[in-house]
Amino acid sequence: MLNGGFLNITSEIGKLKAVLLHRPGRELERLTPQYLQELLFDDIPWLNRMRQEHDGFAKVMIDRGTDVYYYEELLEEVLKDKATHKSFVEDLVKICNIDNELLEKSIIEYLLTKTPEETVEISISGLHKDDLPEIKREPCLLDYIKEEYPFYINPTPNLYFTRDPGTVIGQGLSINRMEMSARNRETMFLQYIYKYNPLFDGRNTPQWYDYNDKHSIEGGDILVLSDKVVAIGCSERTSAKGIEILAQRLFENSNVEKVLAIKIPFTRAYMHLDTVFTMVDYDKFTIYPGIEDKVSVYELTKGRNMPKITPIDTLENGLKSALGLPAIKLIKTGRGDAITAAREQWNDATNTLAVAPGVIITYNRNEISNEYLRNNGIEVIEIEGSELVRGRGGPRCMSMPLVREKL
Repeated sequence: MLNGGFLNITSEIGKLKAVLLHRPGRELERLTPQYLQELLFDDIPWLNRMRQEHDGFAKVMIDRGTDVYYYEELLEEVLKDKATHKSFVEDLVKICNIDNELLEKSIIEYLLTKTPEETVEISISGLHKDDLPEIKREPCLLDYIKEEYPFYINPTPNLYFTRDPGTVIGQGLSINRMEMSARNRETMFLQYIYKYNPLFDGRNTPQWYDYNDKHSIEGGDILVLSDKVVAIGCSERTSAKGIEILAQRLFENSNVEKVLAIKIPFTRAYMHLDTVFTMVDYDKFTIYPGIEDKVSVYELTKGRNMPKITPIDTLENGLKSALGLPAIKLIKTGRGDAITAAREQWNDATNTLAVAPGVIITYNRNEISNEYLRNNGIEVIEIEGSELVRGRGGPRCMSMPLVREKL
């Protein structure tokens, strides 16, 4: 087993010391109604306000002593090396499935003339057909089929949800396999940061999962409950096989001894486990009311080649047993009221980010849920999120913790 470097996450609630974010950019301004579904978005946000809200989110963490790192800045550092820049550009064009060799070659040549900052900007915000100098070439069938489509390289509007592409578990990193191909580029970005940025120290940091692995697993489904226990949602976006593979690698190479696999309904409304369930204190969790009766829970432990699996009767009993607690408290969003919970769940009331034990960040618009959390002993830090929430994600979705203090 490799000794880890900078990265270290052994809980969901330890004091947050370092986090990876992406500040929303021009990629959001390239969303149009006809391409929302293809780019996995539900609405068109107002970028200037969105960036103000995101800056407010970052400031809350900085004021609490968290070091904030940004995808775009870490990538720019990596691409200052010419060989890495060339490799990145080639992989970028390859992962975009342009399917025209002459066009791919032209795009590569064009991108290699760009600075690291410009290359990163294009890789995130996309390459519009009008941006590329006109090339004399014989059109292929795909040119006619996609004649009206405006991009050679799509924008990546979901990148500000940094939780999904990667997850730090212990002192290692899972670079996740996304279920939807529209998000594959995000994990490629993270692979380059992991491999070449000294902050991540890829040579001395174990990698638990690779985005080229076959079976999907996404960070919104992974909760590091303690140094020995990880919960993983089996969802619309995370496969059962992916959970088994990651669990066995953790058992063989880390301090993790148990994985709780939690099957949730396979619908967009419950896209990831953290949309309906997050940890807010040592023995407290916030949960969407009624979901506890719709989940199935399985305890995974180390097996010879794949994990041993033991069904658990309830989520509450699974959590108590795995964490060695006599009791836990499930704090229901919307104070348990069905209508209030449904309304505030639409605005990610359950998707909380702990910055210390019993201290969480949430959107200020979820007034009833936030007050109920306070009534249950939780310190709630509210942020503006009227535009951020249009992407259907909350503070946990928008953050990839890198370092937390040990409990």
